[in-house]
Amino acid sequence: MFDLERSAKGLRLNRFLHSLTQREKRELFLRDPEAAMKNLSEEERGMVRRLDWKAMQDYGASFFCLEKLARTKGVTNPEMVAHFRGETLEQFLKTRRVPGAR
Repeated sequence: MFDLERSAKGLRLNRFLHSLTQREKRELFLRDPEAAMKNLSEEERGMVRRLDWKAMQDYGASFFCLEKLARTKGVTNPEMVAHFRGETLEQFLKTRRVPGAR
């Protein structure tokens, strides 16, 4: 559950993720991710490096902020949601009503 405690814990990570709405922050992240993530804890940097969507969500990242990272890295919402569920994209799509997915 996304409660006050999880919100406070994820604040720094959410601020970083939301900053990716700014072109210069996205460009820095793509060019030099370590410099872009300098204000994150090592745990937070590790989750971002691995694109561990579920870990970031469990840590307190907002889905809407995770989308900023996904767009920056070229990851689609279905790919991200499949990871949340512990599935491959193909497995996830088989559970959806998507033409050609079954």
